Amino acid sequence: MTTATNRPVRIGLQLQPQHAEYADIRRAAAEAEELGVDILFNWDHFYPLFGDSDGKHFECWTMLAAWAEATSRAQIGALVTCNSYRNPDLLADMARTVDHISGGRLILGIGAGWFEKDYVNYGYEFGSAGTRIADLAEALPRIERRFAKLNPPPTRKIPVLIGGGGEKKTLRLVAQHADIWHGFGDPELAERKVRILDQHCADVGRDPAEIERSVGVQGSPEKLGAPLRGLGISLFTVEANGPDYDLGRLREWLAWRDDQNK
Repeated sequence: MTTATNRPVRIGLQLQPQHAEYADIRRAAAEAEELGVDILFNWDHFYPLFGDSDGKHFECWTMLAAWAEATSRAQIGALVTCNSYRNPDLLADMARTVDHISGGRLILGIGAGWFEKDYVNYGYEFGSAGTRIADLAEALPRIERRFAKLNPPPTRKIPVLIGGGGEKKTLRLVAQHADIWHGFGDPELAERKVRILDQHCADVGRDPAEIERSVGVQGSPEKLGAPLRGLGISLFTVEANGPDYDLGRLREWLAWRDDQNK
């Protein structure tokens, strides 16, 4: 299995844009950047995923544009954009614009989508898991082609993060198109997904070391850091939920990062 343990450890924070006023979210983003977080993520939903399903919630990409102005160092992105919600060419243009606003700090996180309530209430066709992943497969080359046509172009090759662990289709799309793969932080499951991703890379003729491995982690670095790092995973993302946005777990992972990167 090919790994990329030579990559420095990076820490992300997903600020879930639910159950909070925007001022609370902005303060949390500013605090996280001051603490030294590498990437600030939100997510692309229209309703809360946890707690009151009709609670406070804000839209993803307008928030990313605001973060592009409100932050100065951390990379920013969605974990992840739902491909179904925007025309792929429009999404590429939005990403290019936020990339410029941020001075080249955008990560384009994208996935096939799954949250049925969003689809139903906003008038999108939910379809099936198969049709949604097929739509993503069609969208990714369109996004790449649109990047090449835009004037001005993106500030650099915008990193594409694909989220998901579907072994036959999603991980193959990662091998074909992604700069970063994002999954979940159970070491046993991550080991299986990394092995399958490496095989897809071999099948499409790509060096798997080109793809940064990312996971969402809910436990401590003392428990999860070493086994995940041993799989070549270098990006670890913790989450914080509104309205209070407790950053205690983020501090633990940042301290571990700094120790690992000495």
